[in-house]
Amino acid sequence: MSRYSNFGGAMPLTPMAKKLIIINVAIWFGLVLILQKFFLPEPYLFQWFGLTPERLLNGFWIWQPFTYMFLHSYSVFHVVFNMLLIWWLGAELEGRWGSRFFLLYYLVCGIGAGLFYVLATTFYYLVSNSFGLMTVPVIGASGAVFGLMLAYAILFGEREIYFMMIFPMKARYFVALLGGIEVVSLLSTGGQDGVANLAHLGGLIVGYLFLRFWGKWGALLAGGGKRKKKKGGPNLRLVVDNDRKFEDKEGSGGPKYWN
Repeated sequence: MSRYSNFGGAMPLTPMAKKLIIINVAIWFGLVLILQKFFLPEPYLFQWFGLTPERLLNGFWIWQPFTYMFLHSYSVFHVVFNMLLIWWLGAELEGRWGSRFFLLYYLVCGIGAGLFYVLATTFYYLVSNSFGLMTVPVIGASGAVFGLMLAYAILFGEREIYFMMIFPMKARYFVALLGGIEVVSLLSTGGQDGVANLAHLGGLIVGYLFLRFWGKWGALLAGGGKRKKKKGGPNLRLVVDNDRKFEDKEGSGGPKYWN
């Protein structure tokens, strides 16, 4: 794929990306859309397996930072959009890194985004004495997906993609723009618009920190997640401009929940 490809390039599904999509869609269709919506009197899945800061901190529901990322709202657009991005971004990252490291990175970003959300909402409660956000479950894979966006921007930052399917821009500027939109949305709504902007920003931040520190230890982007040691010391560097090398070679309505 050339450096001027877009997210919608015909990248085949890789094994781990396919498994993540199947798991998410199966949970959404079988448990959320059918079991919860039609057979349960309350949205128990969201309450028990979504990420609620108050229940994590006071009730020690420690499974929630993991399980929340496999739940999606009743809206088909929520789950479809996230699954498309796992395909378009994740398949190419998995092809570069391998399945094991791709899964590790995906889970770290998802769990990290959830913990970032809990810390941020707790801080907000302490300074404002507003308890509302502490009791609202957050659900969805978007935190992990934002982590995938960050990695894509680092690895394939020169790729040209289309914002809103109209405006062409480089991938790194696209991801920076999305991060800016999340910040502006958070500041303008105070996190009260039903979108977990804090979790999205958490995915970006955790993804960046993870890649930065792992890169120092293992030069993962150059070696598919394997650690490489140089003679004479452990100094390692993060290789991010692989596309330029390629170019040179080629010549050219119920209870609220956030999602």
